[in-house]
Amino acid sequence: MVKLLYRILKRFFDIVSSLLAVLVTLPLWLIIAAGIKLSSKGPVFYKSERIGKNRKPFTLYKFRSMHVYHAEPGSGQNREAGALVNTDRIFKFGKLLRKSKLDELAQLLNILIGDMSVIGPRPLTAAGVKRQYSGEYESILTVRPGLACLDSLYDYVHGELVVTDNEEFMQKVMPVRRELARTYVEKRNVGLDVYCIGRTLKLIFQVIILRKKDFPFTKYEAEAQKRVESRNASGRN
Repeated sequence: MVKLLYRILKRFFDIVSSLLAVLVTLPLWLIIAAGIKLSSKGPVFYKSERIGKNRKPFTLYKFRSMHVYHAEPGSGQNREAGALVNTDRIFKFGKLLRKSKLDELAQLLNILIGDMSVIGPRPLTAAGVKRQYSGEYESILTVRPGLACLDSLYDYVHGELVVTDNEEFMQKVMPVRRELARTYVEKRNVGLDVYCIGRTLKLIFQVIILRKKDFPFTKYEAEAQKRVESRNASGRN
């Protein structure tokens, strides 16, 4: 009964908060759209197929922050590989969008539709799910992915702002992210959701306004790091 009530309240909060956020930030959406159009040729929104709750695929929306990718003639490729983006493709206005997380404002549409929640593990591509969420981590796919969560907050200050090499990212950042995503699923409740919302706002203020770069591990991140180190020591993937 408690879990059912939590799910109902969470969905109600998702609908009300995302609808209000869209209405309040609508002028900002227009400014962002104009900035993108003035900075780079192509669409305002970036669309990507991700895997949601119960492995259901959905289209994720973001404000585009990179020049449109064009494969080299004859390469047979239509997208770039790797966990990290090619920073050379990010245009100047796009850097601001990414650093401030404003590029993810468009995911309010995903929350309204019901594909995502305000708080939940970050959604991965089908290839990412296959690599990261097998075995004991399949439980991560039993909840709606979200705009922010323990895993994405860790990635924000210990991953994308620090690590620039794909191999290093996959070896050092992704295992901890995966542990944090599972931690959220196992411990999720109203209190943890409120914690994630508060920490998101705090980190954005510290990174954008205070220009802070070094962040200590939270208790959740420290515990996840220890579990990863223990798994590595025992030889498990």
